[in-house]
Amino acid sequence: MNILIDDLHFPEGPAFDHQGNIWLVEKNAGNLIRYRDNKYDRIPVDGHPNGIAVAPDGTIWFCDALQNSIRRYNPTDNSCDTRLNKLDNKALKMPNDLCFDSKGNLLFTCPGSELTDGTGYICCLRTDGTAQAVHQNMYYPNGLAFAPDSSKLYLAETGSKWIWKMNWNALSCQMDSIEKFALAGGQIGPDGIAFDEEGNLFVAIYGSSHILVLDQYGTATEKIQTSGQNPTNCALDPSGAMGLIITEAEKGQLLQLNHIKKGIL
Repeated sequence: MNILIDDLHFPEGPAFDHQGNIWLVEKNAGNLIRYRDNKYDRIPVDGHPNGIAVAPDGTIWFCDALQNSIRRYNPTDNSCDTRLNKLDNKALKMPNDLCFDSKGNLLFTCPGSELTDGTGYICCLRTDGTAQAVHQNMYYPNGLAFAPDSSKLYLAETGSKWIWKMNWNALSCQMDSIEKFALAGGQIGPDGIAFDEEGNLFVAIYGSSHILVLDQYGTATEKIQTSGQNPTNCALDPSGAMGLIITEAEKGQLLQLNHIKKGIL
């Protein structure tokens, strides 16, 4: 496993853009990071950025767990703005991770700060700017990702250590058929998740030094060891060139592992 960047202050949320750049956050330093060809830039945004999603227009959206907001960075003009910070006139509950559906609606998790309080929720920010909670009463909902067909949403619930699976309707912004998919386990539990193009799910198991790979039936097929105990998230290169990218918080590293699977944009 190769170390691409070292000495990071709690890296999270790697994501590939359409140009092949890798984006990640440095949560405890208040930075976004853009990596390409052994070079990287730190982009100060303040707060505690946590989770990355690349929008169809190339802007970089991220959660801010300190400012309790969803924010957007535009690489074209280096601007940063807040897109949402309240739901039903209440502050968001420490947003954690996010992803776009097939119609450009944004889904994100709000776990709060405790693994066991059972008040976490998933929220949808529609393309028209309205927002609603779409699933509630969860134990630290964390990473989330769409399967390759875009109609199935998967979610890591760190507090229960389960991966959940549900149908998502991008037109009505509603979910149904919510069911347990796989018990990810781990010392603390599953954190960020990512799919490859064949529907295998890669799960960062925080506190347990590995990435767990699950097939489409929820069966574990591979366990990829990491250098530190706290892998936070992962992403697979859609081009296949970079393989698997992992953010690891204990040692503060961006890691790369050659892998035959390709990711999805």
